[in-house]
Amino acid sequence: MTITPDKRPVERRRDGAEAALRGVGLRLTGPRRLVLEVVRGSDAHPTAEAVHQMVRCRLPRVSLGTVYRNLRLLVAQGLVKELPGPHTRFDCNLSEHHHFTCLACGRIADVAGPLTERHSRALVSRVASARGFSVTHHRIEFYGRCAACRRKGRGKAARRPPP
Repeated sequence: MTITPDKRPVERRRDGAEAALRGVGLRLTGPRRLVLEVVRGSDAHPTAEAVHQMVRCRLPRVSLGTVYRNLRLLVAQGLVKELPGPHTRFDCNLSEHHHFTCLACGRIADVAGPLTERHSRALVSRVASARGFSVTHHRIEFYGRCAACRRKGRGKAARRPPP
């Protein structure tokens, strides 16, 4: 997995991370700020291990445990979303959206909420009424092969089951 660096200047990301941390009343520490900057600077939905590697580029002595603790804290404070799965990933996109996972390369891409909104509202309504549930939120996951893997002819979507 590769982490695509954010195109915004580092100073703007740093200021944004500091303001976000202060805004929820968290103490501003170097590792915490960097963890948030790394997740916000990536559209790759990084794992904790990938975040740790990127943070270590700037703070070589930071432990994986510190990164995990900070990620959990950022999730609890609503600054980052956690994507459960066999390898938990983290998402800085806090808007309503869904995900597409490429079964060939493992890339996770955001699918804008408005693309699926009408259908997902109908699905939630049907599930709630059919089973008597009170649905608080939902997540739709799409699986297949991304355009790049389809062009390369990599993998067969039917061969690997969804995680």
